[in-house]
Amino acid sequence: MARAPDPSTPQDTIDFGYERVALPDKVGRVRAVFDSVADRYDVMNDLMSFGIHRLWKRFVLSQTGLRPGGRALDVAGGTGDLTIGMSRQVGPAGRVVLSDINAAMLANGRSHLLDSGVAGNVDFVLANAEALPFKDASFDCVTIGFGLRNVTDKAAALRSMRRVLRPGGQLLVLEFSKPQAPGLAPIYDAYSFGVLPLLGKWVANDADSYRYLAESIRMFPDQPTLESMMRDAGFEGVRHHNLTGGIVAVHRGWVY
Repeated sequence: MARAPDPSTPQDTIDFGYERVALPDKVGRVRAVFDSVADRYDVMNDLMSFGIHRLWKRFVLSQTGLRPGGRALDVAGGTGDLTIGMSRQVGPAGRVVLSDINAAMLANGRSHLLDSGVAGNVDFVLANAEALPFKDASFDCVTIGFGLRNVTDKAAALRSMRRVLRPGGQLLVLEFSKPQAPGLAPIYDAYSFGVLPLLGKWVANDADSYRYLAESIRMFPDQPTLESMMRDAGFEGVRHHNLTGGIVAVHRGWVY
């Protein structure tokens, strides 16, 4: 579980991995991380997860319920893996928006989609998940993959994503979570804090960003806590699916 709040911690600070930073500074610190890793992001994802992240995303796409002509939003969509899948699901008559707060990641996402030949029904929007610049009830499905833990105000982001969903629409949150399989946690810790920073150093020339990655995962709410946060934001029928022993979980919530 994430570390319990320390009553002595100033209320105008927030976690940045294991570090405490001033609230206004977190967005800039996170932006710097992704500016640094954007060009090697996809390569590092394959190396870090041994390619399993593709299976996790395939599972998310199997749960969207999107049909031809539908509308979807991929928040913090980065290089666009989920966007590509949803753009194929909604087809030429549908529309998908790829949004990200980081311009470098959004630019890489645009290039990735153009190379994949599926950008014709996709819009690209620089946007903060906490205050999405879309009308109420605009989308049938909203996804956020490995992005929520980097958001400063997670509750605000959940409320914002709920606001833009149509009645009957759903949110899918794909995020690293808390291992549930017996004996997995210590192995996962050793890999996260031993191997990931080394991979970051060798491949992306940035060990610190991948050390932050490991720390941000440990600070992220566990499965029951995130379910509770989604209910507080107004989602109904909230549930989660553990993948790879709980290393990753997919949380789902609906708007009725």
